[in-house]
Amino acid sequence: MQTAQTDITRIRQDFPALQHGFAYFDGPGGTQTPVQVAEAISRTLTGPLSNRGRNSVSQQNADNAVLEFRSAFADLLDCKPEGIIYGRSATALTFDMARTLAADWQAGDEVIVTRLDHDCNVRPWVLAAEAAGARIRWADFDVETGELPVAEIENLLSDRTKLVAVTAASNLIGTMPDVQAIARTARERGALVFVDAVHAVPHALLSLKDLGVDFLVCSPYKFFGPHCGVLAADPELLKGLWPAKLLPSPDTVPERFEHGTLPYEIMAGATAAVNYLASIARDAVGSRRQRLADSYALIAEHEDSLLRRLETVISDLDGVTNWSRASRRTPTLLLTFADRPAASVAARLLEADVFAPAGHFYAWEASQLLGLGAEGGLRIGLAPYTSADDVDRLLEVLRAL
Repeated sequence: MQTAQTDITRIRQDFPALQHGFAYFDGPGGTQTPVQVAEAISRTLTGPLSNRGRNSVSQQNADNAVLEFRSAFADLLDCKPEGIIYGRSATALTFDMARTLAADWQAGDEVIVTRLDHDCNVRPWVLAAEAAGARIRWADFDVETGELPVAEIENLLSDRTKLVAVTAASNLIGTMPDVQAIARTARERGALVFVDAVHAVPHALLSLKDLGVDFLVCSPYKFFGPHCGVLAADPELLKGLWPAKLLPSPDTVPERFEHGTLPYEIMAGATAAVNYLASIARDAVGSRRQRLADSYALIAEHEDSLLRRLETVISDLDGVTNWSRASRRTPTLLLTFADRPAASVAARLLEADVFAPAGHFYAWEASQLLGLGAEGGLRIGLAPYTSADDVDRLLEVLRAL
């Protein structure tokens, strides 16, 4: 029976960056990239390639890159390909959708955001609400437990709530709220639900349909792909929305949400990242969605094992506070230290070729609520290619400090 532990050597061989001796714990900020993704980008970019169409080979290559991208992310996020929108980043997609939705907001309408979220799922809604005269309502998480109770959002809902913006996983402390329950109670009040799944998708196989949410964004560079963003939604919902666009650009969905010529090579790389995820379980068979499910099960087994070792040792270290405490969370730890700034610990780790950065990581509201301010903490994030040796090297430095 295949396990992620026995296959970690094979996985690591696909990542040229890992051959330089560094131990990378910055997965929440972006993973390293396997050769399969780089080759897909190079192969597409060197052509033949032109604008989309079905006449010339170059047109077909461009069109196929787009169609394969939509198909791959529809399988990853369990939705229809026509509901997959490409964007420069999750932040850019969220700003665009906020402006589009806010066109129908009025004074007195309400939008709920949480202090657990990355600012990309906070500030676009705050700014859009301010422009429309709508009211922002804040949902706080529990500082002691790191949990975001469903009741915290439920108590803020009203008949004027237009949208609830919530994270599927905190990029700072890893908390994974019950998004399904939040969506259910929000939609009962007629509110739309927009989910930032950037930090969740690298660790959990999500389903737009099962979660019952309206919008979900993720970033392929957090799971082996190139730097870009993806938004998933029901095509029927998108058909009722009209973003600002160029007059001659397509009116079709999802094309009317994508500005300018698409970067076909980047889309091919993102598709390759999904296919790489699906290949981690070498013995998996069936649809790409099923192979993804098998691979995610192996990833969880591997990351959970390493996380338990990290937490066991860190819990015995004097003067170290672990802020990642929620019952359900990603393999992500945020640490602060009684006698030194987190940035100085990150610097010491770098001297040992261990990269675990310090900061607030754009989770501005969360860092403020925790009382960590702009300094934040040391973030340790695991990835499928993280090895037991990587963990031991990190722990050796922490023990020495």
